[in-house]
Amino acid sequence: MAEERTIVVTGCSSGIGAHCARALKADGWRVFATVRKPEDLAGLEADGIEALLMDYARTETISELVGAVLERSGGRIDALFNNGAYGQPGAVEDLSTSALRAQFEANFFGWHELTRQVIPAMRKRKEGRIVQCSSILGVVPYRYRGAYTASKFALEGLSITLRMELQGSGIHVSLIEPGPIATRFTANALAKIKEHIDVRNSPHAADYVRQLARLDGSGPVNRHKLGPEAVYSVLKHALNSQNPRPHYPVTTPAKQGMVLKRLLPADLFYRLMRWTD
Repeated sequence: MAEERTIVVTGCSSGIGAHCARALKADGWRVFATVRKPEDLAGLEADGIEALLMDYARTETISELVGAVLERSGGRIDALFNNGAYGQPGAVEDLSTSALRAQFEANFFGWHELTRQVIPAMRKRKEGRIVQCSSILGVVPYRYRGAYTASKFALEGLSITLRMELQGSGIHVSLIEPGPIATRFTANALAKIKEHIDVRNSPHAADYVRQLARLDGSGPVNRHKLGPEAVYSVLKHALNSQNPRPHYPVTTPAKQGMVLKRLLPADLFYRLMRWTD
């Protein structure tokens, strides 16, 4: 029998990570799923998934995770799906540097640290897959999402550079760019805007009313929103194809955004995005 392939999936307490961890397990992978909170371990373990604690913002937990996976798997890590992240809403001028730094710690620097630590195991086997769950906001900008957009733009640039540098090594790097997906992401973003943004005294106060309505569910429902299974369908291709793509846009808005950015003059495109809501 073929040896079971091993994958590390981060951000598995809910949403995309939780769905993909269980789907990968059902498809025959040995899944090491990470969560930040101890109370989120039991649900994954009940489904036969090896769940471990890791927080991107705490480097020591990344090293502990990689060490534990290598010990349990006999040094084998076939794939990494970086997924855990959060969004910090708010106008750029309202963002403190500390809030922006925290966004990058969780969405960018932690991902880089984990990726660097798994590559040596992949190099030993001369094969591996690194899949980054980015966002369409890593390709096109969006008002009041500057911190998240900046972290994803940085992730896109670093990951594509890594893909080019690893060419010929047997290790492939791909980016998934979802648009709206049904997860707890907006609920977490709502908590972050309340924590870090002085909504009432901002020059953008009127716009925040609409933004808060989107986040708390009282505003209009996005009819293009898909479930996390839409992400899994492209993740499977990135993990299994002999020639995985560099980019996998998911949802109609994500695909439309990529096409429009490529076709429209920059000024027209950004004016169009200015009024997209």
